[in-house]
Amino acid sequence: MATYTDALNRSINLEQPAARIVSLVPSITEALFTFGLNEAIVGVTRYCVEPAAGVAEKAKVGGTKMLDVRSVLDLQPDLVIANAEENRQEDIRQLLAAGQRVFVTFPRTVASAVQMLRQLAQMTGSTEAATPILDEAEAALAEARQANHSRPRLRVFCPIWRRPWMTVGPNTYMHDFIAACGGFNVFSERHERYPKAELDEVARRVPQVILLPNEPYPFAPKHIGELTEYKYVPAVRDKRIYLLDGKHLCWYGPRIAGSLRYVQGLLWGDAANPKVDGVPATGL
Repeated sequence: MATYTDALNRSINLEQPAARIVSLVPSITEALFTFGLNEAIVGVTRYCVEPAAGVAEKAKVGGTKMLDVRSVLDLQPDLVIANAEENRQEDIRQLLAAGQRVFVTFPRTVASAVQMLRQLAQMTGSTEAATPILDEAEAALAEARQANHSRPRLRVFCPIWRRPWMTVGPNTYMHDFIAACGGFNVFSERHERYPKAELDEVARRVPQVILLPNEPYPFAPKHIGELTEYKYVPAVRDKRIYLLDGKHLCWYGPRIAGSLRYVQGLLWGDAANPKVDGVPATGL
């Protein structure tokens, strides 16, 4: 029997690799498919959209925040993968009370996300397939850190919501991801994980780069105008407001290596990422 420890410091015992898996975390769902676990995955949430062909044929168990617990139980999984922030505590408690084996994840750094994925690969018997993917993620992280070792960090503002404007604070995966790419989160001193960030305050923090991801809030070209009113802000003056796929910033799994290299290119310049009026042509 193998014993694993989840993000809540709970011990999870498995006599053999999990053969019936329900994933409640979209990015982890994508990772599990990439690890070759298509046959083992029996249920996902309706927000698990990648890979599209793979998830289309799987049973849906509600949303990440509005889970249909009965649907999960009916699938008789031997492992449910959840996230301490994306999924509701009451839903996780119900699953545990029903005797389900629930592995709760909560990575707050790029390195810990890779470590968590290695653990899941062991739990699901997919280590051989997962290892090259995760080795590449660790290599890309090391490359990014080395490239940025002697650079002055670029001041970065990255909102995740609008009305009210909100951003990421410390102790979050996105904060660490931005730092790994050589950015300095201009709200890094705030204690909240997701602080409100009025645009006047953002301007006072003089960001050199503004990243507008299309999730969780669907930022689009029409929102750039609200930021360009602050003409003295370096990111506005230098046309360094970038729209990009939010999965680069908040999905951990097979995307980590490519996302590190992509965002590193946005921050420091990369001919592979052409810009039109400050917006990457490949962004959305």
